[in-house]
Amino acid sequence: MIFGVPLNEIAWLAFAIVIAGMITGLLAGLFGIGGGAVIVPVLYEVFGVLGVPEEVRMQLCVGTSIAIIVPTTVRSYLAHRAKGMVIPRVIRLWALPAVLGVACGSIIAAFAPAAVFKIAFVVIAGFIATKFLFAGDRWNLGAELPGPVPMTLYGFGIGLAGSLMGVSGDRLMLRGYP
Repeated sequence: MIFGVPLNEIAWLAFAIVIAGMITGLLAGLFGIGGGAVIVPVLYEVFGVLGVPEEVRMQLCVGTSIAIIVPTTVRSYLAHRAKGMVIPRVIRLWALPAVLGVACGSIIAAFAPAAVFKIAFVVIAGFIATKFLFAGDRWNLGAELPGPVPMTLYGFGIGLAGSLMGVSGDRLMLRGYP
């Protein structure tokens, strides 16, 4: 027993998570989408099979997805910066608002029922799917970056929406994705 949980249940959970991770990697690679959009529904089903209560299952899925976003975001940032593909002004304008958006999402997670996360996931995933299917690189707000206020609000919105869905912000940007 570890933390009051039998070892066979921990082993089953670890096995299920490894399988879920492989499925996520395969689907994310095949479809070119972020892992969070795949792992959240996969984890939801895995946690359901393992008997995780419905009241906390979606929050656990989103939290698990967000936990992996932090190190991958840092790695991605460093790789893009090394190639000179980071716009420092955007980082300055988005950093604090995005963190505040994630904090607000965390507060919502503490009090909201699981249905809120399901609705957020469906709405945001639908938005992303619509963009990928119909807009491609054409769905841009403009050729120039907007002023500081719209950029700040956009950064907050990316942090909030990403935290409610369990995905990183790159999937929520309106600019075309190569």
